[in-house]
Amino acid sequence: MLDWYDRHRRELPWRAKPGDPVDPYRVWLSEVMLQQTTVAAVTPRFLAWTARWPDFASLAAAEDADVMAAWAGLGYYARARNLVAAAKVVVAEHGGVFPQTEAELRTLPGLGAYTAAAVAAIAFGARAVVVDANVERVVARLFAIETPLPAARPAIRAAADTITPDARAGDFAQAMMDLGSSICTTRSPKCLLCPLRADCGGYAQGAPERLPVKAKKAAKPQRYGTIFWLERAGQVLLVRRPDTGLLGGMRALPTGPWADAPPGFDEAPAQADWQMLEQRVVHGFTHFDLELALAVAQVEAHQPGEWWSIDALDTAGLPTVFLKAAKAVRTR
Repeated sequence: MLDWYDRHRRELPWRAKPGDPVDPYRVWLSEVMLQQTTVAAVTPRFLAWTARWPDFASLAAAEDADVMAAWAGLGYYARARNLVAAAKVVVAEHGGVFPQTEAELRTLPGLGAYTAAAVAAIAFGARAVVVDANVERVVARLFAIETPLPAARPAIRAAADTITPDARAGDFAQAMMDLGSSICTTRSPKCLLCPLRADCGGYAQGAPERLPVKAKKAAKPQRYGTIFWLERAGQVLLVRRPDTGLLGGMRALPTGPWADAPPGFDEAPAQADWQMLEQRVVHGFTHFDLELALAVAQVEAHQPGEWWSIDALDTAGLPTVFLKAAKAVRTR
């Protein structure tokens, strides 16, 4: 794996070149950004983020609203709040130096078992077992683990532990990630190019693409809500969502509760001649699907709140669901 990695490693903006020092801040940030998000989506966001906040000190001093706006569209917004919280702990309690062991890293806000292992291995060269979705797929096929996910995860981690080397554990983890991303893909794995083919149980069985076995997903609950588009002189009213809960702390369009049945105008942000559009916005979250009605109105008199230029709405840092709503309203 290491020989293959030395020849085929991906060039990524957070990955140090051979012989260069590794920046723990960039390793940590990239691992958090990449959770449930693709390399293609993260790369421009990572570059913009590190240009603005290049280290722990600058991130610790950042305004929460600015951070949340910069994170918009990457999803799982608690990760952004935890990034700031962890940076503040690193600066206040560790003199701006990132802890190096898995155990110490786990004490920081937002650093779970996977992130702590990845940072310990990649940034500090510690022997740590790093299992992300790509590594999970590679190991499940290599060892022909038949137990369905998520029950298979302890066995997959144990199997990964048996092949993780003492030296260059960080490079090994990144090699496995690269292999899963480019060769041992979810569909149509390129087995003839794989350096592990000769030892792969899934390949020997003749159908590696069926592994890992995934348990049938339960249907997600359906919820409903109303988004309110209140317009005045080329501006639209925005609100700040509560710090806790889904999309906490984010700038957003006003919305009523997200409930099991379609709501009406009870939660409208102002008295106005509200008109319900025929369009609906559909958005999927991790634990439920959401269908949103769109209510629009105009006001002439001054209304308190944050008014944002409609033509510059893409600079407001709105979460994806509200960007969808804005597009639907503007193209009606």
